Amino acid sequence: MTEDARFEDGKEAPLRLKALDADDLTVIAALVQDAVFPASEMRWDRKARRFALLLNRYRWEDAENSVRHGHERVQAVLAFEDVMRVQSQGVDKSDPEMVFSLLSISFTPGEDGAGRVELTLAGDGAIAFEVEALEVILRDVTRPYVAPSGKAPTHPE
Repeated sequence: MTEDARFEDGKEAPLRLKALDADDLTVIAALVQDAVFPASEMRWDRKARRFALLLNRYRWEDAENSVRHGHERVQAVLAFEDVMRVQSQGVDKSDPEMVFSLLSISFTPGEDGAGRVELTLAGDGAIAFEVEALEVILRDVTRPYVAPSGKAPTHPE
C-alpha cells in the first residue's frame, strides 16, 4: 500500500516534487511562496514548451528548526511543461539584476486538461501562461544556506 508524502518528510532532504493537478500545485505554491529570483533567471524555451525559474526559496518545510540552524533558503528550479504562450504584466525583463518576489501560483483549468497558470509577484507584477496540460516540477539544486536577511519572510497586514 502506498502512502502520500507528508509535509514533514522534506525536512532535511532536497525537494523533488511534481504537480499534475490543481491540488498538487497548491503544495508547490506553498513551498515557493516568498521565493526570490532575478530577471536573468527566468526562461521560456518556446521550442521545448518549458517555462523555468531558478529561484531562491525559503525552506518553509524546515522553518520549525530555524532556531537550531537559522532561517534557510535553497536554490531550486521551478519548471512548467507544455507551455504554449507566456504573458507578463509589470515585469521589466530589460534589467537582468531586477529581483522579483513570488507571492503565489494559481491554476485556472480550461478544457481537456489545459488551463492558465498565473504567478503573482510582489509589486503588482504577474506572469501568466497557457498550458496544454498542468505539469510543474520543483527541484532543489543546492544545499540550504542561511538566509541573508536572517529572518523568515513576513507579510504585514
